[in-house]
Amino acid sequence: QVQLSESGGGSVQAGGFLRRTCAFSAYTSRDTCMGWFRQVRGKGRAGVALIYGSGLHEYPDVFAKDRFFISKDNAKNTLYLDMYKLKPEDTAMYYCAAEGGGACRLPHEYKYWGQGTQVTVSS
Repeated sequence: QVQLSESGGGSVQAGGFLRRTCAFSAYTSRDTCMGWFRQVRGKGRAGVALIYGSGLHEYPDVFAKDRFFISKDNAKNTLYLDMYKLKPEDTAMYYCAAEGGGACRLPHEYKYWGQGTQVTVSS
């Protein structure tokens, strides 16, 4: 059974750093993509960063590019999102997702989701 467990959310001041962590179960396919999405209240989930089974990563969110970095440690069954220079507009619920297909950029392309964790950035 694939399970995702997130940690590392919280509150930080603008300009600060947070590391999001997503522990995934051993049953999670290593050959498919994993990603991080965020959701602002009243809006749909939007892709922030994704990593393919090959290790290649992309950043669909132009506002996150060059500030957010995704990585994965298969030995530790853990997906990370390092968020630097956080801005108030980064405030959102953040979700990790696993076993993505297709272009791996849209929520419906993923099979499994973490519970989500709130990130709040104050000015």
